[in-house]
Amino acid sequence: MKKNIADIDVKGKRVLMRVDFNVPLDDARRITDDSRITGALPSIKYVIENGGKLILMSHLGRPKGEVTPEFSMAPVAERLSELLKMNVKKADDCIGEDVQDMVSQMKNGEVILLENLRFHKEEEKNNPEFAKKLASLGDVFVMDAFGTCHRAHASTEGVTRYLPSVAGFLVEKEIEYFEKVTKDPERPVSLILGGAKVEDKIPVIENMLPKIDFLLIGGAMAYTFLKSRMKGIGASRVEDGMLQTVSKIFELASVHKVGIFLPKDHVVAKEVSATAKSKVVKEHIPDGWIGLDIGPETVASFKEVLKDSKTIIWNGPLGLFEMKPFSAGTKEIAKFLSKLKATTVIGGGDTAAAIYQMGLDKNMSHISTGGGASLEYLEGKVLPGVAALNDK
Repeated sequence: MKKNIADIDVKGKRVLMRVDFNVPLDDARRITDDSRITGALPSIKYVIENGGKLILMSHLGRPKGEVTPEFSMAPVAERLSELLKMNVKKADDCIGEDVQDMVSQMKNGEVILLENLRFHKEEEKNNPEFAKKLASLGDVFVMDAFGTCHRAHASTEGVTRYLPSVAGFLVEKEIEYFEKVTKDPERPVSLILGGAKVEDKIPVIENMLPKIDFLLIGGAMAYTFLKSRMKGIGASRVEDGMLQTVSKIFELASVHKVGIFLPKDHVVAKEVSATAKSKVVKEHIPDGWIGLDIGPETVASFKEVLKDSKTIIWNGPLGLFEMKPFSAGTKEIAKFLSKLKATTVIGGGDTAAAIYQMGLDKNMSHISTGGGASLEYLEGKVLPGVAALNDK
């Protein structure tokens, strides 16, 4: 159990908080989805209301260690000011004398947002000197960026060597849910995996097989599984190099008495396009056709498995949901989960985007804010940004 922000006295203290404000921007540099900012608000408001001086730090985009105006934190400072109904000052850098001066003049309850951490290449290299300069801005460190917890960077792991370090409310909630589903889930447990690459999901499957009862597979990764079962997959995406590994998964599943459910029918097209003519085919996909979503029979069979599950973990969409003709599978399962009484944990990334898009986020037990971090948690890996925090 890690200490959290409520375990420390923040009054009059400089609170250095790592947040994940890596928000999507349009061509006019307007924020198109502010859920990462709103997700950090409980921790931010806690510091303000309890008289702390809050210094926020984040990265945005991939500036690769160079000062790149298009990745400035300015739009974030503006949006945060609106959400908090107060002025959030933006620093022109994240280290240096000017930043030190700004921080030294702060009054209790004020907020400063530092400029993009990744304008410095030392950030991703976890450079100790850079970490020390960041740490010098605070009296305590709060980690509230679950999306970067799986990275040992200067602002996630490096600073913890110089400051008392605790979890923010967002990170605490993430730890709580992932500990629950990976260590002591209520059975039966169903794991739904989708998305493009089998390779990315194999460590998750290997770690989770002893803890689950059912494994449901959709998305492009399903076609490698189907090919290993000698099913016709037409021109669908396949990872031939993973066929042997996938065959071993079936063997492991039988050892752990886990039922594996693959698509029984498919929505197919001859090209990957939103205007392509699509049709539903049964078990075998004909030559020249590409499987792009699970079909209605598969949706029904998946629902049959899920209806009695007490814990459901879902990572990866079940079809190419960004294109309307191939979004039905993901949408149908999402709607079905939203009505269940089970503990439903959604593992970030595209799956989370689909749930938010449908307005079903309030109906899920937990939607992770970190795609990569949630995947590594399910793999059983230690997340450096969590491990470095002080124990209770």
